[in-house]
Amino acid sequence: MRAAFIPALAFTLQLGLTAALAQETTTTVEPAVPAVEAPAVTDPAATTVTITETAAVTPPSSAAKDNPISPDIISPDVIAEMRERIIQQVTILSIKAANEAHVGVDQATIDQMDATWKAEAETDDQPLIAEILSSPLSNYLLYIQAGSAGLYTEIFVMDKFGLNVGQSSVTSDYWQGDEGKFQKTYNVGPDAVFIDEAEFNEDTKTWRTQVNLTVVDPATKESIGAVTIEFNLTELQRRLQS
Repeated sequence: MRAAFIPALAFTLQLGLTAALAQETTTTVEPAVPAVEAPAVTDPAATTVTITETAAVTPPSSAAKDNPISPDIISPDVIAEMRERIIQQVTILSIKAANEAHVGVDQATIDQMDATWKAEAETDDQPLIAEILSSPLSNYLLYIQAGSAGLYTEIFVMDKFGLNVGQSSVTSDYWQGDEGKFQKTYNVGPDAVFIDEAEFNEDTKTWRTQVNLTVVDPATKESIGAVTIEFNLTELQRRLQS
């Protein structure tokens, strides 16, 4: 059994995406952290660094790894801004459609879908992955991630079963229901926020963490799913210190 959005809601979801994008482009949101302007260089010679043969220089990667950044720098205002930007009409409509489509799905079927996802990630034939990545919600999440200028490195949304509904990039698995990002948000309550431990990303030499929130239907005030935002702590610290 494959996850699928209800065809009758496809046009509605597209309208939701259009409305969300319109709000992003027409509403001014005060940033939770200040923007950074590149310093003007007036003297090219000032940018030259001379290192003597006896100087001990610590590689940037080692320096960054040896100085972990605490997720505590993520303030309530930052979380509120993330919530406002990501949980838009297209998000609500997409989750509700997925919840309805997955009614009656048992754990064996969920496990099979998860196995299919993982297998597709290793091949060029990816019908299930392509279905999720091409959804209006995934397009919107990619737009939000790109607009964050490196602050959000990954975003994905889950329905009430812990199954992916939309994502900005391919996740390692399809079912998140057995992980803290879902169990410590949706299973806890509508106001739940779970910030995971910071981890060092060797590829980008940055500290990252995952901020996880319960998604609530504004009309019914009921929990309908969850969202995970991978946060670049190194970039946030840079902005806060500028």
